[in-house]
Amino acid sequence: QVQLVESGGGLVQAGGSMRLSCVASGRAGSGRTSSNAAMAWFRQAPGKEREFVATISWSAGTTRYADSAKGRFTISRDTAKNTAYLQMNSLKPEDTAVYYCALRWGDITNTQSQRYDYWGQGTQVTVSS
Repeated sequence: QVQLVESGGGLVQAGGSMRLSCVASGRAGSGRTSSNAAMAWFRQAPGKEREFVATISWSAGTTRYADSAKGRFTISRDTAKNTAYLQMNSLKPEDTAVYYCALRWGDITNTQSQRYDYWGQGTQVTVSS
């Protein structure tokens, strides 16, 4: 079993920054298997579908970003801490959403939510204008 726990959400003014963290535990935390996984951040705003934000392969560190995130957001991981991060800069009101961390087996990034096997509970990010 895998558990993902996000943290770091909250309220920030437009133009500000915020860093989200996602800690993986359980089977995802074992050294034998965590190298064969990819993690991602998705977000869902009220009344909208869940959308891809960024993803990273655990061993190679290969990253992919949604167009809305390019140049402003950075995804990274700390393999020793089994933690993925999403650094968000130059935040806009339209970035307001619940942000979810997700994990899939296989060290290949993917932008489709249905390809991910495990999800965190989500953390609210609110950007005020």
